[in-house]
Amino acid sequence: MFKDHKQRLSSMETLIGQGTKAEGKFHCETGIRIEGEYHGDIECKGDVIVGEYGVCKSSISAQDVTIAGVVYGEVHTRGVLTITASGQLHGSTTAHSLVIQEGGVLNGTCLMEKPSVSSGAPLAPNTDKPRAEQESKGKDKKALQAG
Repeated sequence: MFKDHKQRLSSMETLIGQGTKAEGKFHCETGIRIEGEYHGDIECKGDVIVGEYGVCKSSISAQDVTIAGVVYGEVHTRGVLTITASGQLHGSTTAHSLVIQEGGVLNGTCLMEKPSVSSGAPLAPNTDKPRAEQESKGKDKKALQAG
């Protein structure tokens, strides 16, 4: 009985409940759900969920972010940014994947980042090869055509 209770506490996410106003800089190892109001930076190794009644004036950095309320600020995800039908993001985002449900709002800029390839080099457009490799092949072709 006690073992189950301890296990649930260790996986429990942080909750800023409806009617709560919080301010500051927040660092979190697990996830956080915001149903109240939060002003400040959020750095989270887990997921951030801004609930339907949540309002954030924040810079958010997390694995995955789901917005069902309103966020004013920047959102950086290492995974998926989901804006639900009731969600609004007023600001910029950087994400690997973006999902906006019908009715969801994104007013701002979005930069989509692909996961880096093993060499760490940026990919050339419309290919799976690093840009430097594509550019060197192009130079080789021009040299052959000139000669």
